[in-house]
Amino acid sequence: MTLELGGRSIATDNEGYLLDPSEWSEELALEIARRETIPLSADHWMVVRFVRDHFESRQSVPEARFALKAMQEAIGRDKATRKYLYQLFPYGYGQQACKIAGVRKPLKLMLDM
Repeated sequence: MTLELGGRSIATDNEGYLLDPSEWSEELALEIARRETIPLSADHWMVVRFVRDHFESRQSVPEARFALKAMQEAIGRDKATRKYLYQLFPYGYGQQACKIAGVRKPLKLMLDM
């Protein structure tokens, strides 16, 4: 499958995850979020950028507990909860935050637990 953006064709798998994470951009994140019907707030971007930075430095998808720790530092303990993470990404951290961040689909969707 492909995603068209700015005259470019970007390869995705059948669920919309990028096949080549190096093709990611914030413009592309906005398009993926639009398709997921998620308007990206500052809190969404904080999680997406955390996932992206973690992936780029370690070549692995961070577990949700690491995202929660980053959220605690960035937006405070009161918002750094699984409940709030699911408010941001209703179909799950692994399903939506990782897709918007342009990283591969987590092998274990238990990252959401």
